[in-house]
Parts: sequence; C-alpha cells; structure tokens
Amino acid sequence: MSRAKRIMKEMQAVKDDPEAHITLEFVSESDIHHLKGSFLGPPGTPYENGTFIVDIEVPMEYPFKPPKMKFDTKVYHPNVSSVTGAICLDILKNAWSPVITLKSALISLQALLQSPEPNDPQDAEVAQHYLKDRESFNKTAALWTQLYAGGDAAGSNNGNQPDEADLYGISQELVQEFESQGFEKDRIIEVLRRLGIKSLSPDDNDTVNRVIEELLE
Repeated sequence: MSRAKRIMKEMQAVKDDPEAHITLEFVSESDIHHLKGSFLGPPGTPYENGTFIVDIEVPMEYPFKPPKMKFDTKVYHPNVSSVTGAICLDILKNAWSPVITLKSALISLQALLQSPEPNDPQDAEVAQHYLKDRESFNKTAALWTQLYAGGDAAGSNNGNQPDEADLYGISQELVQEFESQGFEKDRIIEVLRRLGIKSLSPDDNDTVNRVIEELLE
C-alpha cells in the first residue's frame, strides 16, 4: 500500500468512528504530509472536557518511521513541553511500529495525559510540581485546560488572563512575601519557576535565602 493510500485509509477510519471523538485533517489538501489531529482530554483528569490539538508531520518513510507530533494546545503535563509542545512518548521514538496508526498514536497521547511518566519528563519543572504537590499540580493543569483547551470553566475569568503565579501553580502568599522585601513580581516568578518552588514552609529559611540570593543576582 502506498503512503498516500495508507494515510487516506487512516483518515477514513477516524471518520468512521465518531464515538472516539478524534479528528484528523489535512492542513492543506495539497500536502498529505502535514495534518492536525485532535482528541478530548480523558475523564477524571485535570484535562477533562478539553480539546487538544496536535500538529502531525508524516515523514516520507511512513509508516516505517514515526510521525513527528507536538501539541499545538498548551498543556501542563510532565511529558509535554509547556513552551514548545514537544512530547516525550516512546511510540513516537524507538518503540514505533508500522502497525501503529495516526489514530492509535493520538489515543496513546490521550492515555499519556491520563497516566503521566514524571520520572521520564519532557518538562522537568512540571514533573517536579507533579511529584511534590499533586493537588497543586492538578489545579494548575485544570486551569491550563480551561484557558487553552476550551474546558468547562474557560469563561470563568471573564476573559481576563489569570495571574501568572496562578498560571504556574505558585503560591500568591509566597510571591507577596518577596514583594514585601522590595523585589519585582515578574522577577520573583521567574526565579521561583527556575528553582521549581511553588510554596514554602514558614521555617524553611535555607530555601528563602536561596531565593533571595537568586533575586539579588
């Protein structure tokens, strides 16, 4: 089967299964190597009710080489870059097999949202958040779903961009503590993100001093 026929057959299989809530479309009808796929966030996760768009580049060697996939939708997840949308998933690399289809790859991405692998992260900062404070991580991931993936509460901010500290799961009280010492908010958030610090115990003087040292640089 030629590459073009295989891709067309895969797209038809997606259309024939509307219950899966997966889409697969060409970006341009003149280019069979560039597609956009989408799927719904898995129920019972912070990604529930979100629609996640994936950019797909199909190589000339397909299906013997994996497609290049990255999230167009911003996702807060240990195995997805919060900046570029790059994905860490074995079937898109060394575990690829010609029997895998674009549809099954999208289903695997959906499963990845449900079952993160924080010990093999694409985004180390997000992975540390996941490992250190699951409740706070879930709130941040849900907020990103609402903002970027059209989740149920997408309009809950009345169209206003949320505070950057909230966007990255950083305690407002922590930010205010360093603001009271004369540091600028943007700089505080930058340092806290880089250090992977979301909150602090009142008696954690070593970490406070570490943050202050970074802020003074």
